[in-house]
Amino acid sequence: MVNIILPVDFGDKTEQLIEGAVKFAKQVNGKIFLIHVAPSDIGFAIGDMGFQYFPEVEENEIREELVQLNKIEQKILAYDVDCEHLLKQGIAKDIILEYTQDKNADFIVMGSHGRSEIYDVFIGSLTKGITKNSPVPVLVLPIHENNQ
Repeated sequence: MVNIILPVDFGDKTEQLIEGAVKFAKQVNGKIFLIHVAPSDIGFAIGDMGFQYFPEVEENEIREELVQLNKIEQKILAYDVDCEHLLKQGIAKDIILEYTQDKNADFIVMGSHGRSEIYDVFIGSLTKGITKNSPVPVLVLPIHENNQ
């Protein structure tokens, strides 16, 4: 069986990414290892008293993200593709690459939103960072506004 890492961010193009990953998994008899990396600073806010940490905000956000991740896993399983998931907090690139090693992955499937080079310079591109540092091939699916 081919092990496929599928990072998701719950963005508006996640559905297109899932469909592409499922199609690929079926072609190669793959198992999808779904991963979502939440930022480490979810519960922090800046107010009149400076930085404050609100653990209940973090707990609620993580709980909601886990519900979303479970729904995606169930959707993938409904396509008759084996799947399991992980939710971790931290730096997305590092966590995804670590998960790739842990699961002895054969591929990583990610989306490319087709943003400009200027966007990448100022914001950075997770897909670009993964591609540059991945020990396994990265399948980059075009996820653009005109893809429905």
